[in-house]
Amino acid sequence: MVRGLDLLSAFWRHLSSRLIKRFDPLMTAVEADLIQRQRHVDFSVFGAVPLEIYVETKEQKYLNMGKFVSDRQWENPTPEGLTSETRFWIDDMYMITVVQVLAFRATGDSKYLDRAALEMVTYLDKLQQANGLFYHAPDVPFYWGRGNGWVAAGMTELLRALPEDHPRRARVRDGYRKMMKALLEFQGKDGMWRQLIDHPEAWPETSSTGMFTFALITGVKNGWLALVGYIDQNADVTSICEGTSKKNELEYYLVRARRTGDFHGQAPVLWCASALLR
Repeated sequence: MVRGLDLLSAFWRHLSSRLIKRFDPLMTAVEADLIQRQRHVDFSVFGAVPLEIYVETKEQKYLNMGKFVSDRQWENPTPEGLTSETRFWIDDMYMITVVQVLAFRATGDSKYLDRAALEMVTYLDKLQQANGLFYHAPDVPFYWGRGNGWVAAGMTELLRALPEDHPRRARVRDGYRKMMKALLEFQGKDGMWRQLIDHPEAWPETSSTGMFTFALITGVKNGWLALVGYIDQNADVTSICEGTSKKNELEYYLVRARRTGDFHGQAPVLWCASALLR
């Protein structure tokens, strides 16, 4: 297991060095013009890259560039306190929030988290449907796969950063859980999600499937999804059905006793943990 973690760490360092090598020319006068300066959510998300590099390297030049983008995004907020780049496309639930979340991770300044949380809650209230999924936009009532993937990833990254006592954390967590439940219901028999999530005839789409898988795994590891909440302070699993024979009677099964710490439940939870570590 240790060897596996060492290899993963080495691979991560390799990818980071390649990212920095590719990004650094943009810090020069020769290639700086390649950076799109237009104030638009699709261009502002660029700020996430230097902020992530700063978190890894602690080199000030990356922080300066990332903060410029993240602060400019809120220079002229709406009367509600949202960024002027708000357009209510579900893509924005990642594109906007990830820049602010990374600015928080880089600086420790909670104003960035507050911005991201306000934006996320406003989008949740406007775009999440009763079934837990999200229309692409208020006037486009389709459950586009990758757009919903951006939502799932955005909520996941925000929840990783929001402290437990943040006033908007519960709302974001509720929206996240509602979406994860819906995704399980719409997953195809092949394990994939579709280009249009609720259309089984649509083709299986990989970017959305990757983001949904990321969101689900992260939720399990951080205890946002149901199973971890059933482990008590003694590391005993609760709500385990007692040993059961068979009987052709509905009530017999409905009234089976709930056990805590029963090995029938302890082992499957350990299986889940080992699956996440493999």
